[in-house]
Amino acid sequence: MRSPATLSDIVTSFLDVVHDRLLADRRGDVADYIPELADAEPDRFGLALCGLNGRVYESGDTGVEFTIQSVSKAFVYSLALDDNGLNAVHTRVGAEPSGEAFNSVKLESSTGRPPNPMVNAGAIVTTALVNGADPEHRFERILDRLSAFAGRDLTVDESVFASERTSGDRNRALAYLMRSAGSLIAGVDETLDVYFRQCSVLVTSRDLAVMGATLANGGVNPLTGRRVTSAETCQHVMTIMATCGMYDYAGEWLLRAGLPAKSGVAGGLVAASPGEFGLGLYSPRLDHSGASVRAVVAAQQLAKRFGLHILHRPLTLSAAEVAAAADELDEGLGASQDAAAAQLLAENADDLAVWRLRGYIDFDGAERLLLDLDDWLESRPPERIAPAVIVLDLTEVTQLQSVAVWMLAALASWCGERGMRVIASDPQGRSLGVAGLSQFADFETAVQDAAESTTGDD
Repeated sequence: MRSPATLSDIVTSFLDVVHDRLLADRRGDVADYIPELADAEPDRFGLALCGLNGRVYESGDTGVEFTIQSVSKAFVYSLALDDNGLNAVHTRVGAEPSGEAFNSVKLESSTGRPPNPMVNAGAIVTTALVNGADPEHRFERILDRLSAFAGRDLTVDESVFASERTSGDRNRALAYLMRSAGSLIAGVDETLDVYFRQCSVLVTSRDLAVMGATLANGGVNPLTGRRVTSAETCQHVMTIMATCGMYDYAGEWLLRAGLPAKSGVAGGLVAASPGEFGLGLYSPRLDHSGASVRAVVAAQQLAKRFGLHILHRPLTLSAAEVAAAADELDEGLGASQDAAAAQLLAENADDLAVWRLRGYIDFDGAERLLLDLDDWLESRPPERIAPAVIVLDLTEVTQLQSVAVWMLAALASWCGERGMRVIASDPQGRSLGVAGLSQFADFETAVQDAAESTTGDD
């Protein structure tokens, strides 16, 4: 792995490793049943990750636009829920995995409902359930919702839209079947025009990462700060994504990646790690289920490496807290050793920083630490020649998620390469797996050792 230039580039450097390793994977084929999609450059590959603070990490072709296709289904479902409520939506569309392909002809025998909102039949119904005075108004509201999730104004690829309309006979057949069964109450042609147009909205993998992060953030876009939908709606959407978003691969996906996700046949994939971040991936070559081969493998590798499976989490969590300790120590908030630590910190303020971590530390908490330390290192007086020393107080950390362990280890390695020290204070003695990282059981000893490492000289 290349050494990142700043601490905040640590995540990017890992995305680069995953990206570069998968460039040689040329399995799968570009979708051609929609003629316009067949022209996609098959070797494009982009990975983006958006944290809940709005920081986006990118690797590869993250600025390349492609049509959102079925990824739109999750976000249009959110709008249908907001317009109608959960019960009203699910009188028209089910909530069960189909176990079949995305375009399968399968309706519930007793009600005529499609299996779920993520397959084509179900998505056509949820599109029809979006409120609007007419089809144009309905699509305007859908485009506004997709744009709000992405944090920028999105547009439609008109050539793909025309291609979708021309080649959409199977979707047209599904719509007429549901119309006759009673689950689709709007007109077939007007509904399909809106549906084909929503699938033809242009996005990038960066956009998808922000959209996933908005879901993960309980409906608040981390870039704009705008509330797009409610936390309850996000919970419903991510539940359906987790169980149905990857079609007939949904079970194995949940087993191996464990993240709510939605794929699209243009090669896009969005995933959300609730309370942590969103992932956006793009590569046009598809597997048998219609999902991007590289995107699926990349997401699974990230999930495995970082321990991101939603069922990997402990049952009871205390919220992560990451804070510079200077203010707390100045206020004398506790033990007598805090007073001594405050004095040492004041005497070595330009060279010594103490950060206190509390609760369950996951990606979001570790990312906050890296960004805060970047700011502190940037603010150090330029004339300082003494290497910085950083103390991490883990005394009140209840659990370190795998991704947090990796990020703290990367922090220690990054600092070590630059002659800086990282010292951990942890009565539990949790190893970060880094040679040369100093660890002490008590906070006072850690700060004392750190202070002795600083010279205080210019």
